[in-house]
Amino acid sequence: MTREHPPEIDKLLRDIEWELDLTRKEIGKDRFDPRVMEAIAAVRRHEFVPEESRRYAYDDGPLPIGFGQTVSQPFIVALMTDLLEPKPGDVVLEVGTGSGYQTAILARLVKKVYSVEIIGALAEQARERLRKLGIDNVEIKVGDGYYGWPEHAPYDKIIVTAAAPRIPPPLIEQLKPGGRLVIPVGEPFGYQMLKVVDKDESGRLETRDVLGVAFVPLTGDGVEKNGCDDTGTARNPPP
Repeated sequence: MTREHPPEIDKLLRDIEWELDLTRKEIGKDRFDPRVMEAIAAVRRHEFVPEESRRYAYDDGPLPIGFGQTVSQPFIVALMTDLLEPKPGDVVLEVGTGSGYQTAILARLVKKVYSVEIIGALAEQARERLRKLGIDNVEIKVGDGYYGWPEHAPYDKIIVTAAAPRIPPPLIEQLKPGGRLVIPVGEPFGYQMLKVVDKDESGRLETRDVLGVAFVPLTGDGVEKNGCDDTGTARNPPP
C-alpha cells in the first residue's frame, strides 16, 4: 500500500496480505485489486462491531455481532470482494447485511448496493450505522435472502455472506448475463466451499471452487422449502 494509514489499519492490511500469501495457490491470486484494498483501509471496522469487541476490531478474525451472527474475517471480506470484481457502474445485490461492514466496502466500489437481511434488528442497526457514516448508495430491506430482491434485478454482481446448502435458483435468475455471483456453499457448521458462478451472455453458468470457508448458515423459509440440484446450481437456469 502506498498511502499512509493509521497503525491499526496498516496491521490489518499486512495481516490480509499474509493470509493471501498462505492461500495464493488455492485462490489463484498473488494480490488483491488495489481498489479493494483501499476500500478495506477506508472503512473503519470498529464502527461495525459491538462496543465490547472493539479492541479486536482490527484483528484478522470474525467477531460476534449478536443474534448468533458474525462479521466476517477481513481477509475473507477482501477475498470475496476481489472475486466479485466490482466495477464503479455496477449494481450489486448483497444477501446478508449483518453489521453492514461488507456493505460499506462494496458501497465505495460500485454504483448501488441492495442488501437483504433476515434479522430485522440487524437490518435497522446497519441502516442507521451507514446513514451516520454518510453512505447513501445503499438500500437495505428485511427479507429472506434466498429469494433475492427481484424488484431491482437483474444485478451485475451478487454476493452472499452466509452459507447455503445449494445455490438458490432465484439468485441465478436475478443475475444479469455477463454477471458474477460469489457465495459460500455447504452444510451449516460443516464443510463449506466458497464458489464463484459466472453467467455468460447466453445464460450458461460456469462454477468454480475457490477456498474452504466457515460461514453462519443462510436461514429462512427459502432454504427450508426449496431445493437445487446436486451440482449446487439452479434446476432450471435461464435459457
